Amino acid sequence: MRCLLIEDDADLATWLVKSLSSRNIFAEWEESGTLGARRGLAEEYDAIILDLGLPDLDGAGVLSRIRAMGGTTPVLVATARDDLAERVALLHGGADDFLTKPFAIDELEARLVALVRRSHGRATGNFACGALSYDQASRQFWLSGTPLVLTPREHAVLHLLIMRPGEPLSKTYILDRLIGEDGSMNPETVEVMIYRLRRKLEGSDLRIVTMRGLGYFLEADDAG
Repeated sequence: MRCLLIEDDADLATWLVKSLSSRNIFAEWEESGTLGARRGLAEEYDAIILDLGLPDLDGAGVLSRIRAMGGTTPVLVATARDDLAERVALLHGGADDFLTKPFAIDELEARLVALVRRSHGRATGNFACGALSYDQASRQFWLSGTPLVLTPREHAVLHLLIMRPGEPLSKTYILDRLIGEDGSMNPETVEVMIYRLRRKLEGSDLRIVTMRGLGYFLEADDAG
């Protein structure tokens, strides 16, 4: 995997490049936001790790420039800030995931692998888990070859789950990504959507698992 690291902290960048390389993730470091945006557009990377607090062009500006110029490389924002409004704005601006500093290298690796996996899924236009499949072009879910009828909210939640099978998604994560589509969403609404989706998946090889304190994930019976 080849990544672009846009980070102005030299010590942190040096540690990240070394740590990731030991895991066969090869990160190229750029400390300037302006130059980072240019490289992110000019070269092919599997993912971009983006710091927000850059001295010349901040992370939000880098992200905006990359997306405005048609760049589609997955972007993982690494930040010490924990501002929900800022995260929602960045998601609307094209960020794919977040990681709060300080973080463990294991989590960074896992999130990068998941980002690339989802990116490859988007490239083919399809996602699948057990008997459930999703066609990106038609925005249609299929269960054992039969169209699955869903409400817009159910569709949105199931879409998040099938993009990250086996990976727990918290209520906060789900809300952060859907609040822009439906401002009336709240934690209780997420619980209702999970309940309804479980009912619609009954009788198939799929289940939505609750991991206490972590969230929900989609799993096929043969996954283990």
